[in-house]
Amino acid sequence: MDVTWEDSGWEHLAADVGRRRLPGWDATVGLIAGREAVLLYDTGSSPREGAGIRAGAAELLGRSVTHIALSHPHFDHVLGTAAFPGARVYGAVGTDHLLARGSRGAAALREEAVRHGIPPAEADDAVARLVGPHHLVSGELSLDLGGRQVVLANIGPGHTGHDLVLLVPGSPDVVFCGDLVEESGEPQAGPDAMLPQWPAALDRLLALAGDDALYVPGHGAVVDAAFVRAQREMLAARSRLS
Repeated sequence: MDVTWEDSGWEHLAADVGRRRLPGWDATVGLIAGREAVLLYDTGSSPREGAGIRAGAAELLGRSVTHIALSHPHFDHVLGTAAFPGARVYGAVGTDHLLARGSRGAAALREEAVRHGIPPAEADDAVARLVGPHHLVSGELSLDLGGRQVVLANIGPGHTGHDLVLLVPGSPDVVFCGDLVEESGEPQAGPDAMLPQWPAALDRLLALAGDDALYVPGHGAVVDAAFVRAQREMLAARSRLS
């Protein structure tokens, strides 16, 4: 019997496009299937969580993830990448340095993970197995997954200095936004956020996809362009007051 997206724990958004909301921090991972390749957007908060995502994708599609795009270098979005050996990993320019084993960025990821409740031993294992991007994106990069084109766009800085979004053209277009957009809480502006530049990043996001697209936040329910505009105005007001 064929396994449906919902049977395998994925929310079906468009033809061959879905996402999963992970427990704990409600982070989203996206899944896009072409005839020849499968792309995963973000990988979860640990190799253990990544292994669960890998198993769910394989159950649904009957094949492995071949490409990974990392939205930004925060622990809940990147520490599961080691669970996908052999996948081609894409990230915004500069992400490679932050996700290099033994780097200050790796140490900061470990501290961030432990601070948010990841057991220290599990965080140590994740950082020891840290996988950074093999392919760096500056501007836009189109990938052909086999009958399915996707576009990776480096539209930051904003939530971080290295924000990579994913456009899946179709009916409707689907945009995976990373934490440039959040629905289940206010956008989080940590120490690596670039608040003055964030509204302009959302302008670029809206120009990329337009009014009729589905916008998939890094955390929370799928939203529309009006929600993104409202969040843009809120961030602009916050920046003016800071």
